[in-house]
Amino acid sequence: MAVRAFSRSKFSTFSSILLQGLKRTPIRENPFPPKPSSPVSQIQSCQPICGFRLYHDGRPRGPLWRGKKLIGKEALYVISGLKRFKDDEETLGKFIKNHVLRLLKLDMIAVLTELERQEEVNLANKVFNVIRKQDWYKPDVYLYKDLIISLAKSKKMDDVMVLWDCMKKEDLFPDSQTYTEVIRGFLSTGSPADAMNIYEDMKQSPDPPEQLPFRILLKGLLPHPLLRNRVKQDFEELFPEQHVYDPPQEIFGSC
Repeated sequence: MAVRAFSRSKFSTFSSILLQGLKRTPIRENPFPPKPSSPVSQIQSCQPICGFRLYHDGRPRGPLWRGKKLIGKEALYVISGLKRFKDDEETLGKFIKNHVLRLLKLDMIAVLTELERQEEVNLANKVFNVIRKQDWYKPDVYLYKDLIISLAKSKKMDDVMVLWDCMKKEDLFPDSQTYTEVIRGFLSTGSPADAMNIYEDMKQSPDPPEQLPFRILLKGLLPHPLLRNRVKQDFEELFPEQHVYDPPQEIFGSC
C-alpha cells in the first residue's frame, strides 16, 4: 500500500511540473507551413478576368443575339423553311401559301430583311412580291432600295430591272447609293450600255447629284473612251473643283 501511494504522489508531482513547463515555453512555429494557394484559386468566380466572366450567363454571344432577338419564332421558322425548300418550286410555293401569308406585317418584313442579310436574294425577291400584294402595303422606297442593292451585289441584274420598273410605276425615285450599286453591277457584268442608261436616268432625278456614281462610271468606262468622255464632261460641269484622273494613253487609248 505504501508503494502504491508513493507512485501516485510521484505521478501527480511529475504531471504538475510538466504543465508548468508547457505554460512557460512558447509554442514553436510549425516546421511545415501550409503551401500557399494558387492565384487562380484565390480569384472569386464572380470577378472578371481581363474583361471576361468565369461563368456563362445563358445569353447567346455577339451577332447571334443581336440579330435574332428582334425576330419572332414564326419568322425564324419561315426563314428556315424557305431555305429548306428553295430548290423545289412546287413545295416552296405551298410553303409560301401556308406559312408566309399567315405572318404579321412586322414578321414578314423581318423575314425579308433577314433573307437579304443572308444573301438569299431569290427568296427575298419572292417574299417581297408577297408583301406587295398585302392590303397593308404602301410604296416604300427603302424596301426597294435594300432588295435592289442585294440583287445588284449578287449580279442578278434582270431581277434588278424588273424591280426598277415596278419602283418607277409606284412613283418612287432611287437615291444615290442605289444608282451607284446598280451602275456598279452592270459594269461588273460587262454591260456598259445598261450602266449608261441608269446614268441617264440618274441625271433626271430630283435629288442633287453626288460624286460616287460618277467616279464609279469614270473608272468602269476606261475601256470605252467615248462613253467616258460624256460622263467626264458632265462631272466637270457639276463638280468643277474636283480632279479626274486620266490614265496614260498607251493603256486604254486616247480618252
